[in-house]
Amino acid sequence: MTATTGLPSTPGGGRGQPAPRPSFAHLSRLSDDTGLFEHARHAIVRREHGYCTDDVARGLVVTSREPEPAKEVLRLAERYLAFLTHAQDASGAFHNRLGHDRRWTDEAGLGDWWGRALWGLGTAAARSPAAWIREEALVAFSRGANRRSPAPHAMAFAGLGAVEVLRRHPAHTAAAALLTDAATTIGGPGSDPRWPWPRQGLTYASAALAEVVIAASQLRHGGPPLGDGLRMLAWLREVQLRDGRLSVVPAGGWQRGEARLRHDQQPIEVAAFADACATAATVTGDPGWEDGVRQAVGWFLGENDVGTRMWDPATGGAYDGLTAYGPNLNQGAESTLALISTLQHARRWS
Repeated sequence: MTATTGLPSTPGGGRGQPAPRPSFAHLSRLSDDTGLFEHARHAIVRREHGYCTDDVARGLVVTSREPEPAKEVLRLAERYLAFLTHAQDASGAFHNRLGHDRRWTDEAGLGDWWGRALWGLGTAAARSPAAWIREEALVAFSRGANRRSPAPHAMAFAGLGAVEVLRRHPAHTAAAALLTDAATTIGGPGSDPRWPWPRQGLTYASAALAEVVIAASQLRHGGPPLGDGLRMLAWLREVQLRDGRLSVVPAGGWQRGEARLRHDQQPIEVAAFADACATAATVTGDPGWEDGVRQAVGWFLGENDVGTRMWDPATGGAYDGLTAYGPNLNQGAESTLALISTLQHARRWS
């Protein structure tokens, strides 16, 4: 997709601005009776790119997090759940890409989309106010929770789903085993205080790895030390703050020993950071982690390296990335879901 950049007028950045309420207007615009389209040019959906399980799963996460969802939000959750159960095969693996012609273009597998599907299903099973959604989501989650991926990120996303299930069903043995294995696959912090990360590079949604280690520390048996996850997240926060504002690792990643680039920053990094800080605040009771959530909200409101707003109040959509010259003005599913997710935390910590 061709990037479209510009600089919306946001004098003074986002400092002091109240966080807006999460809007599902653009998510509805990107959805049809099958699922959630992946891409948009500006605010207009690009149907030719079809749907992906990754985004539909994230859609199920945010719609299930709404404590009192409007009827349209509940309909979206039901639609996304139906998509995920259709994407899942008998072994618990998932297809990822569905064309606009309603044909799968890939084989079922255990990539990131498997992990995110379990995250969405676990969140729906634990939080949906609709009993029929909770019941069906738990069946699909349980089928997929017996599979394992060698990829740390896939296991991290699946582990987040396991965390949700365990909050509602503490005796769910498959969820507990999945969370334990996710934390083991991620690993603990390294011994070098200059790089206390399990791997030699930061790629994408890095805070999710730290969040899973923090959450897994609460398991009664086999959990890692809480300090491991907090150390990882504290370092990640330190290296992603610049003059008091959030400046996340860009899409190109950052390898140890190499110069770190500043652009293009992606909303998914901000949302993952907000999620992890919210979990750290809940687990520890330390209000210092609440500041991380506020910094993530501030990034969308203009407290970022360019000092520009990263969402469109007219549509409710978020911009796809922050370049050195301003935002990519396309409003795809991933970025909009990241905005909604972050603003959901702002209702508690703002």
